[in-house]
Amino acid sequence: MKAVILAAGRGERLRPLTETRPKQLLPVGGLPLLEWSLRGLSEVGINEALIVTHYMEDKIKDQLGDGSRLGISINFAHQDEVKGTAHAFALGKDFVGDDEFIGFYGDGFIAVESFKAVLDAHETGETTLGVIPIDDPSRLAAVELDGDYVIRLLEKPQQGETTSKLANTGIYLFNSEIFDHIRDTGISSRGEYEVTDSIGLLIESGANVKAAILPANGWMDVGHPWDLLEANARALNGLVSSVSGDIEENVSIYGPVHIGKGTRIRSGTYLEGPIYIGACSDIGPNCYIRSYTSIGSGVRIGNACEIKNSIVMDSSHIAHLSYFGDSVIGAGCNFGAGTITANIRFDKKYIKMNLKGSRVNSGCRKFGVVVGDSSQTGINVSLLPGIKVGSEAWVAPGLIVDEDVPSGYFLKKGECVLRNDMES
Repeated sequence: MKAVILAAGRGERLRPLTETRPKQLLPVGGLPLLEWSLRGLSEVGINEALIVTHYMEDKIKDQLGDGSRLGISINFAHQDEVKGTAHAFALGKDFVGDDEFIGFYGDGFIAVESFKAVLDAHETGETTLGVIPIDDPSRLAAVELDGDYVIRLLEKPQQGETTSKLANTGIYLFNSEIFDHIRDTGISSRGEYEVTDSIGLLIESGANVKAAILPANGWMDVGHPWDLLEANARALNGLVSSVSGDIEENVSIYGPVHIGKGTRIRSGTYLEGPIYIGACSDIGPNCYIRSYTSIGSGVRIGNACEIKNSIVMDSSHIAHLSYFGDSVIGAGCNFGAGTITANIRFDKKYIKMNLKGSRVNSGCRKFGVVVGDSSQTGINVSLLPGIKVGSEAWVAPGLIVDEDVPSGYFLKKGECVLRNDMES
């Protein structure tokens, strides 16, 4: 069996992290999101995949290559315009021919058990759709059933529009009949050709569309910055300890920890797993790395730092006496000594963040900051909860940052200016 994977989206709500990479390559648990899915496909015996790309597609191709290191043959198809999921799946028609195939969105976190659940539930000649129980399906697509079979899909339903507590995960097992209905699919109210509408036409034709209930924690949509931390935690829950680096005396390790080749953990450091640390990083001395933290390759974390439930991407440098909690840090950043992220409000209310021009409630009482690639802070900078610092942004020493810093800007006392406009 083959797979068709959609990986064309821009990930606007995940900016500034997606200014420099497609969201399918955002790392959780030491691997890009899309690699977790590809490894899962290989494990269930699917050995050939077509990835539909558009935004920063060269980075996806460079990361995945031909798929041989993942145990799966990878092909690519370019979507000239991002016209919706039905349009994207249509690009896989010649690739799959008349055979059944798995189709899914490449920007979620998918555990191998979810692929197994869809395959186990599937009956030859039918269509199978992966669903999850959820209290509020309004952010996804609600799925209404009659027994085990789907009778209606409602994209982002309004309150009171459905009583269903099941949501579509976007994991499908199609047969070639779906392409006939994709051809007949009209433009949705959102101005796109949506595969959920194609499935609606399939149901109207009398075809059987079966629901496969996925295991708890087997799938999640990664559409917001805080979702990355939850996906990272789910990935790390399956971590098996592996230590290839140099561990000095008086280092304490509790729980599962992965330490990559060439990494040095200096004396006095306390590691509380699950933790992932990539290759050629340098941690300590006297650091406290707390559970559900993923640290990339080539990272330097200086003396007496604490990192908690965070993602720190490749080649970033966190200088001594700093604290990062519940935060996502891009690649190639440099933080001055004494940089502190706050991750909880005084009033203990949910933390909000600016996303795509709107103030969005994260649903998290603890959430720190998101910092884009190649950004810098001076010494003794404090960043308040829910703040975004854009790519290649600078923050002057000693500031308390209570508003987002746009990409390419320099925040200094009393003003925030474009770095390109600064006088030399």
